Amino acid sequence: MATDMATDMAMVTAIVTVMVTDIIPKTKRSNYLGGEKSWDSLSENNMQIIEQALNGLCVIKTDVFKDNRGYFLESFHEGKLKQAGIEHNFLQDNFSQSAKNVLRGLHYQNPPFAQGKLVKVISGAVFDIAVDIRPKSPTFGKNFSIQLNQDEHIMLWIPEGFAHGFVSLEDNTIFYYKCTNIYNRQYEAGIRYNDPDLNINWGVSNPILSEKDKLLPEFKNATILF
Repeated sequence: MATDMATDMAMVTAIVTVMVTDIIPKTKRSNYLGGEKSWDSLSENNMQIIEQALNGLCVIKTDVFKDNRGYFLESFHEGKLKQAGIEHNFLQDNFSQSAKNVLRGLHYQNPPFAQGKLVKVISGAVFDIAVDIRPKSPTFGKNFSIQLNQDEHIMLWIPEGFAHGFVSLEDNTIFYYKCTNIYNRQYEAGIRYNDPDLNINWGVSNPILSEKDKLLPEFKNATILF
């Protein structure tokens, strides 16, 4: 009887070993995702947070794990962002799809519904603009520009007190942003994209605008409550 039980237990152990070996691929035990990054490095994924000249604005780069199947990346990590001083709760996520030359902006919300935004491109590419609209800031009225695209996977952190906009550089561009506050129509505001004082070079001569954005005020007449 004891011999039979020992034999049965050995068979069960062998079956479990085979099942675990099948479930955990060899790549996990050696090099995950084509050998570019080890499996263990997934838990050590680097997130570079690069502060810009306009105070509070940050460019964020993260490791991308690629192989013949595609890629994997970590697009959001609350703990790593908090370590860099980006300590916010995100309350709303938004997506937009745009044809080439569509320009959206410049948009913002005033307090108490001001929004910080963590933005990135899912597919396609944009020329992205953030304008400092904090009257007490030494860079008030200055703007920052960057190209965001599906290949580089760069993100941009735009804190409260900035107007934001972008122009789509490709058809079917999908833009994604996490917001620290919910949308509120009463407190939404904006600035005309071609404001003469801001003098932003968008790189397009005839952008496609919404009727709403065509009616936005100039910078000097905008309602700014920061």
